[in-house]
Amino acid sequence: MLGLEVIALCLLLGTLTHGQQNKCWEKNECTVEVYFTVDTSETIALHEPPPGALVESIKDFLVKFAQRLDDAEINGVVRVNWKIGGLHFSQNNTVFSKITDKNNFITGVKNIRYLGKGTYIDCALGNMTENMVSSGANPKALRFAVVITDGHVTGEPCNGVKPVADKAHEQIKMFVVAASKNVEEHMLMEIASNPASVYRRDYKVVDLSQGRATIHTETIDHIIESMKHLAYVDCFKTNCLETKGSEGPKGNPGQKGSKGDSGDPGSKGGRGRQGDRGIEGPIGLPGIKGEPGLLGDKGELGTQGKKGGAGNAGRNGTDGQKGKFGRIGAPGCKGDPGDRGPDGHHGDVGERGSPGSNGEKGDLGRPGRSGPPGAKGNNGPPGEMGSPGSPGDPGEKGTAGIPGPSGKDGESGRRGDPGKKGAQGPDGIKGSKGEMGPEGLRGPPGELGSKGTKGDNGLPGPRGPPGTSGEAGKKGAGGDPGDAGPRGEPGPIGPKGDRGRPGFSYPGSRGAQGEKGDPGNSGPRGSRGGCGQSGAPGNKGIPGDDGVPGSEGEPGGRGKRGDPGRDGGPGPEGDPGLTECDVMNYIRETCGCCDCEKRCGALDIVFVIDSSESVGQTNFTLEKNFVINTINRLGSFANNPKSEIGTRVGVVQYSHSGTFQAIHLDDPKIDSLSAFKNAVKRLEWIAGGTWTPSALKFAYDNLIQGRRRAKANVSVVVVTDGRFDPRDDDTLLKYLCGHGVDVSAIGIGDMFHKNQDNEILNSIVCEEKNRVLSEGRFADLMADHFIGKIENILCPEPVIVCPDLPCKSEPAVASCVQRPVDLVFLLDGSERMGLDDHRRAKDFIENVARRLTLANGRSDERNARLALLQYGSPVQQRVEFPLTHNLTVITNSLAGVTYMDSSSDLASAITFAVNNLVTPEGVGRLARRNAELAFVFVTDGVTISEELDEAVSTMRRAQGVPTVIAVGTDTDEDVLRKVSLGDMSAVFRGADYAGLNKPSFLDRFIRWIC
Repeated sequence: MLGLEVIALCLLLGTLTHGQQNKCWEKNECTVEVYFTVDTSETIALHEPPPGALVESIKDFLVKFAQRLDDAEINGVVRVNWKIGGLHFSQNNTVFSKITDKNNFITGVKNIRYLGKGTYIDCALGNMTENMVSSGANPKALRFAVVITDGHVTGEPCNGVKPVADKAHEQIKMFVVAASKNVEEHMLMEIASNPASVYRRDYKVVDLSQGRATIHTETIDHIIESMKHLAYVDCFKTNCLETKGSEGPKGNPGQKGSKGDSGDPGSKGGRGRQGDRGIEGPIGLPGIKGEPGLLGDKGELGTQGKKGGAGNAGRNGTDGQKGKFGRIGAPGCKGDPGDRGPDGHHGDVGERGSPGSNGEKGDLGRPGRSGPPGAKGNNGPPGEMGSPGSPGDPGEKGTAGIPGPSGKDGESGRRGDPGKKGAQGPDGIKGSKGEMGPEGLRGPPGELGSKGTKGDNGLPGPRGPPGTSGEAGKKGAGGDPGDAGPRGEPGPIGPKGDRGRPGFSYPGSRGAQGEKGDPGNSGPRGSRGGCGQSGAPGNKGIPGDDGVPGSEGEPGGRGKRGDPGRDGGPGPEGDPGLTECDVMNYIRETCGCCDCEKRCGALDIVFVIDSSESVGQTNFTLEKNFVINTINRLGSFANNPKSEIGTRVGVVQYSHSGTFQAIHLDDPKIDSLSAFKNAVKRLEWIAGGTWTPSALKFAYDNLIQGRRRAKANVSVVVVTDGRFDPRDDDTLLKYLCGHGVDVSAIGIGDMFHKNQDNEILNSIVCEEKNRVLSEGRFADLMADHFIGKIENILCPEPVIVCPDLPCKSEPAVASCVQRPVDLVFLLDGSERMGLDDHRRAKDFIENVARRLTLANGRSDERNARLALLQYGSPVQQRVEFPLTHNLTVITNSLAGVTYMDSSSDLASAITFAVNNLVTPEGVGRLARRNAELAFVFVTDGVTISEELDEAVSTMRRAQGVPTVIAVGTDTDEDVLRKVSLGDMSAVFRGADYAGLNKPSFLDRFIRWIC
């Protein structure tokens, strides 16, 4: 019976084992969905020439990728089935293939046509996620996405790229492939799944290293291998091999573990009970009696007595001194240049002038060659050493005798031993200064002897009588120049020569080199004498003078009230009031009524500016500022669009078809220059495609044809990078030719720093190549010299008309009195200034520092100190140097200042300057209390106006006095008025930045500041 049970049990186990083995050998089906999200915006379409070539390369990349996705087994246990789909996008999204097999997918790829316009990546990722996880999708499928883009974003209307990408990462693993070599890498990293070493790496569509675009197949292979590995890990299940075994025997006890680490310190224990009282110690021994103390020094003088009570108020005193010089009056307008007068007749020959004074002594001539060595002299006998005398006893002090005449200098005696310090004697009578004795004659040089043996050091001998003056030697012949020797001692001044007759005006030849004089013999050096015997002690000194007077007594009682003083006399005459010319100067500065007017005749000008995605937001703003700055230069603006005189201006901004926007020449709302500026500033970047030919046709058909004035000169200025959408009609490039329109084209590199296409630009200007202007960056449009070129093209022969007004001379300005002033320069580093003008502004600040008298040190309470703050956007403020009196620090710092090329936020700059240059937190006031704190703004006033009132209040609380340097005519007068606290006389105006360093402007500014 037991045998039958064993046989049955074996059969059952065999059946179970056989069934389990068949299940483990079954292959796991793994469905993998791959979705391609492809960027076909303008930055992709126009990136590689010819336009659209990069989109075709991406299509080839997709086809090769799909062809390599074959259904296959992995390690014999996982079978992968591929499903593919995709969409392409710009501002809109188009699904070119639903999730299907690769053949249908490849057919859908061939239908891709690039969309152009802007780039909304967040919307594309959202649509991709919705298509992959929709209700009809396979819930067990493993999902991958391949996003092909350059990362450039023109807008985020679908909640932003990062939030949408993070949501997609929850269900989809996303690989990111760079569409080109010019990418926004940080944006690609946000899109890719983690880790970036797997999902981003250096994936790219094409390889341009060989000078031509080739599909980067390494990217395809690496992504497919990564997908297969992830599919194997996700789909392969090994739980069919898991069988629970019987419980094993209990193991032997392990070895004793090593000692553990020290534990954390325990919590603080409670307070212990009070200890028992200790045993009383033995009584100490008595101490030793101390020695008597030393006699104390004489005390110091007592403190000064208390201040007496305040006296009664006196009568009115005389008028005080004249006050400090007042602020400078309003600067006057520049006068009209005078006509050149006729040349005068040649004057008669003048009388001979008086002879000039003797010239200054010339430099010493170069030493000549050494002369031949002299004959060897006899050795002199060594001198005998004298014995030192012993000092005599000090005699008694005699009575002071009558001061005698100054005696001759005696021989130097040896120094006696110091005597005891005597009491201080009375001050002696100051002797009169002796007359300077006559200069002795120089002795003749002795013969040069041979060097003798060194003798013993003797005592210094008496000074010998001066030798007789030797006869002047004859002038020797000029020798060859010798080697440069050491510089000799200057010789004695020769006697003044007779006055010569006037010399001629041409320089004479250089004189011959004089011979070197013979060196004199050096005297023997005396030896130091031995120490003498100590002298006897001196007699007791006479008693000293009386002691110091005692301390000041207590103040006396209050005195009687004095008699009233006499009435004060009349004060000095007051300053005269404003003259007629002073009033005229103020009116000129306030109203600008004396400005000369530039007249260019009747002009109709149309600007055609590129507003496509490849230009970028910042560059489009520069285009608008270029239009405004150019019109500021063209003088009289037509106040009435129907007027036959003056300048009318129109603007066309263009992108892709159907997005053109225009400011018309005959717009009735554009009746002033300020109205035109406001209309230009309201233009917004379209960020779409580039349809340049159609924009030229639109400009002529809608702004020029039928609306031009009969006597007006019509000009069109086109600003573009030269490339355009190939779907546009290129025959329209010459649409403006033959219609009596002067066309100029400005070709500028795009946001990828691609050079402009000159062939297309030449077609726009009707093959007049001299009308094509090229610049590397859009920021160069703001350069003063470039705007000057456009001004000369549009208005080649202007007429300047100035009003005939009295008082055209420059107003008198107070002279510089070197009063204490701390200057804080706030330099605008925005893109409106331009690199060249920024450099001229720095030169102006350096010239101001060199012209002013700077303080001598930190404790100097007079003269000037300077600081410089450069500012840009709300978060860009840079202290180039703090308040300093060191000219070297100022010049070196200015040499290292770099141009920010940013936006402009003046309010943030003022607050930053006060908090960091004037009164830093925790440091105290750095500006001197007794000095005027001058804020010097170098700006045109075009800035972010938010919080400006609060910033100006901060400046006023810091006791800042504003001065504004406004350059050009495109200024924001409201901002300048706020910053100058309403004092328009504190606004210094200049035509351009080069004029800041002219003496006339610099002198007025220096006199204003100091």
